[in-house]
Amino acid sequence: MLPESLTRLVHLFSRLPGVGEKTAQRLALFLATSDTDLSKKLGEELASLSDRLRPCELCGFIAEVGDAASPARCSICTDNKRDPHLLCVVARVPDLLAIERSGAMRGRYFVLGKLLSPLEGIGPDDLPLVTLKRRIDEEKIQEIVVATPPSVDGEATALLLARELKDHGVRVTRIASGVPHGGDLEFADQITLGRAIQGRKQIGS
Repeated sequence: MLPESLTRLVHLFSRLPGVGEKTAQRLALFLATSDTDLSKKLGEELASLSDRLRPCELCGFIAEVGDAASPARCSICTDNKRDPHLLCVVARVPDLLAIERSGAMRGRYFVLGKLLSPLEGIGPDDLPLVTLKRRIDEEKIQEIVVATPPSVDGEATALLLARELKDHGVRVTRIASGVPHGGDLEFADQITLGRAIQGRKQIGS
């Protein structure tokens, strides 16, 4: 029943996380029937998104750059008020944002991008451990706060990090309990996350 161009838009919206077919159709119909200025501005922003945003070359968060030759450094890595010797390791960018909202982390971050998961074929060699170790050595990091989710994969990743970083002269701590087992940090409330960061405990020997 819908025009072909609108059907394609519905299909694209439905590929976004958390957007079902009905929500995708509602968004597409809203854009098609609303002020054309909104859809034009949205299209312009989306078209230039990949040119302006890149992963931060230091931590993996999102950095806005002026051109392709500009260094990709995010606002967190360039914040001189943060503790340069404290590094929080997270699985994904949404986890980083959740911890930032808690206000408990005054160090910087390192985004793994994935968790150790043998069932999905993700082993130690698939994690950016070499990059993490290099950053620890170059920046003289004193403490690594492992803030992976309290799931099976998250715990396995935390133990792997403790073992791999044992010989780098860095204290490796794990966020405290309070975050539900198997849950995502992204959906934890700010108070719970803040207490988990503050109550972190050392892992490994």
